[in-house]
Amino acid sequence: MSKTTASLYQHDFPDVTGYLHHRSPYLLIKTIESLDSDRCVTTAEVADLSLFLAGHFPGAPVLPGALMQEMSTQTGGVLIAGRYNPLEVYRTEDPDFNAYALGVLVKVKSARYRGFARPGDTLRIQVDLECRVDHVFDFAGQIQCNGSTIMKNRFQLANIPTATLKG
Repeated sequence: MSKTTASLYQHDFPDVTGYLHHRSPYLLIKTIESLDSDRCVTTAEVADLSLFLAGHFPGAPVLPGALMQEMSTQTGGVLIAGRYNPLEVYRTEDPDFNAYALGVLVKVKSARYRGFARPGDTLRIQVDLECRVDHVFDFAGQIQCNGSTIMKNRFQLANIPTATLKG
């Protein structure tokens, strides 16, 4: 990729929807705190996820671990779309336009849960890009709640042809 092409898509959008195709209720992250070439930090509000919490331990609702993984994945997707987008023109409002689906989860290497997030909690999600080979990205992530790390994970995202998603 040329330096000129790279500058075309190193955008700083005001919100998450400028980077991801996800929309409510599956858009889990709410704000971008920072976005660099090897790190992205976002936040999420557990209160906004009540749809997913209703049946997850009735009487003691906690955020499912699978959703924490997805928060990490979406944060990694922001980093890829913002800093390693292979497309000169990328439209989040029209995924059919894009030749690639960016940041598709292809592997969870490890996930360790060390606490819970509950309605009303604000989460801080950080992912660090450890390695990139062509269209495959290896990340290490962590989620913090009230200053404590409640999840650490390692996972892999890839940019895949959009046609592959459609089958």
